[in-house]
Amino acid sequence: MKLIRLLASASTFVMVTALATTNAFAQNSDKAITASLSQKLNLDIISIADSPVPGLKQVFTNRGLFYVSDNGEFFLQARVYNITQGVEDETENALKSVRLEGVERFKDSAIEFKADKEKYVINVFTDTTCGYCRKLHNEMDQLNDLGITVRYLAWPRAGINSKVYDDTVSIWCSQDPHQAITDAKAGKPVNDAKCKNQVAEQFKFGQQIGVSGTPNIIMPDGSVVPGYQPAQALALALKDLS
Repeated sequence: MKLIRLLASASTFVMVTALATTNAFAQNSDKAITASLSQKLNLDIISIADSPVPGLKQVFTNRGLFYVSDNGEFFLQARVYNITQGVEDETENALKSVRLEGVERFKDSAIEFKADKEKYVINVFTDTTCGYCRKLHNEMDQLNDLGITVRYLAWPRAGINSKVYDDTVSIWCSQDPHQAITDAKAGKPVNDAKCKNQVAEQFKFGQQIGVSGTPNIIMPDGSVVPGYQPAQALALALKDLS
C-alpha cells in the first residue's frame, strides 16, 4: 500500500510539474510574441489567445486581428474557416465577440437616438462630414418608428489630430449632443465645447476592429454592415437576425 501511495504521489508531482512547465512556456511564448510584434511591426498587443488552428496564436491588436505562429516566426493577416460542418468563419466569430464587448463598454458614452418601441439596437461609427452618414441620419425618425435604436460612436475619419476630431469632441460635450450632431450633419457650424469624453477611445476601438469608413453599422449579433443601408433594408436585415 505504501508503494502504491508513493507511486501515486510521484505521478501527481510529474503531472503538476509538467502543467506548470507548459503554462510557463505559454506565458513566455506570449511575452516573446508581444515583444516581437511591438518592436518589428509597431503593433500594440491587446490580447493573445489560442486560435482554432493548431500552431497558430490569435492576436488582437490596435490594428485588427492577426495570426502568429507559436514560435513567433510567421505573421498572418487571414481568414480562418472551419469546414468540419459547413463553412464557419472563425475569424468573424472572434471579431463579433470583440465588437460586442466594445460597444457594451461604450454604451454610456454613445449618442443614443432611442426608439419608443425598441425592437433592435444598432451601433454606428459615424463622422459628421460623411455624406452617407448624413443620409442615414436623415432617416432617423423612420429608423426609430421601425423600432430601431441608434447609438452613435465617434469615428472622425481625418484622425485624432484634425478639425473633424475637435468638432466631434465639441458635439459629444455639448449641452444637447442630439441636437448638436443633427445640426452638424446638416452642415451647420459646431460650437466649441470641452469636457471629459471618450471620443478618442471610440475612434481607437474602431481602428482595432477594422473600421475603415463610415457609416459602419454593428448589428446586435456583432456582425457588420460596412456602409449606408436604407431604413427599410436595415429593418429587414435585423428581422432576419432575430
